[in-house]
Amino acid sequence: MTQSLTLRRPDDWHLHLRDGAMLKGVLPETARHFGRAIIMPNLVPPVVTGDQAAAYRDRILAALPEGASFEPLMVLYLTEGTDPADVRAAHASGLVKAVKLYPAGATTNSHGGVRNFENVRAVLDTMAEIGLPLCVHGEVTTHEVDIFDREAVFIDTVLDPLRRATPGLRVVMEHITTEEGVAYARTGGPDLGATITTHHLIINRNHILAGGIKPHYYCLPVAKREKHRLALRKAATSGEGCYFLGTDSAPHVDALKEHACGCAGCFTATNTMSCLAHVFEEEGALDRLEAFTSLNGPAFYRLPVNEGTIRLVKHEAPHAFPEKIYTEAGPVTVFNPGFPLHWTVEA
Repeated sequence: MTQSLTLRRPDDWHLHLRDGAMLKGVLPETARHFGRAIIMPNLVPPVVTGDQAAAYRDRILAALPEGASFEPLMVLYLTEGTDPADVRAAHASGLVKAVKLYPAGATTNSHGGVRNFENVRAVLDTMAEIGLPLCVHGEVTTHEVDIFDREAVFIDTVLDPLRRATPGLRVVMEHITTEEGVAYARTGGPDLGATITTHHLIINRNHILAGGIKPHYYCLPVAKREKHRLALRKAATSGEGCYFLGTDSAPHVDALKEHACGCAGCFTATNTMSCLAHVFEEEGALDRLEAFTSLNGPAFYRLPVNEGTIRLVKHEAPHAFPEKIYTEAGPVTVFNPGFPLHWTVEA
């Protein structure tokens, strides 16, 4: 039985750090294990311009614990007023690594997102020209579409037509949750990738709803049926280059999660690597964990892999991870996978 595993230092290709007190409180949880992360721009107000991205990057670096080695990879929030020239300049400077598409109303702080895709045509054409990836929250938001069907409908009615209309556009399907998403990513060629979260490999919709509502398992895109979870596990553990880790770790204080209209998001930064080692061991795929966490993402983003390594060790006794992270903004509950974790990242 494998008792230890050394991997290239992993990256997180979809991460929420928030700002202010929350940023300061949760950043160490990611910087402890991850070398880089794609930083989501859905702040209030959102990170729309290159100057705003530079200022946010400075705030992240200022919040890093002393001695920590971590690089935030900045992203612009796509609006119908985004300036293609600003996108081009931010990319040319090396600051911005992607642009994020939120359909308006799809998730947290997405009200400023895109409603009419014709109004962002010039930005998408510029991105295709310069090779800058578009990170896509892949859900339609029309009320007539069931929330559990929104990803599949988005692929058919928005994403596929958008890609056909913009040859050369490089797209990341973020946090896919369905077998349709798995299949579309697999057949999309070298300009299409997909991130998969830690929690969507572990929970299905029963975990949220059966036996009482579990607010700390509520996320967007919402977890789907068991068949979709199994499709995600098969994809993540396959070693195929189009799939890579994007945790979508999304901190909210408990008061806003445990609320009549609770916020969406699972906070997994603290124990993601332990959870993933458990999942990959269950699937007999520990030899492919490095591809998912450390190799496939850099290859898609055309970045070098991290120089450093981490070492995962399996212990006979379960590891007790903290139930909560206490920040100056308030307590944040750490994702509970519902099973003992025996794998830890060795300090």
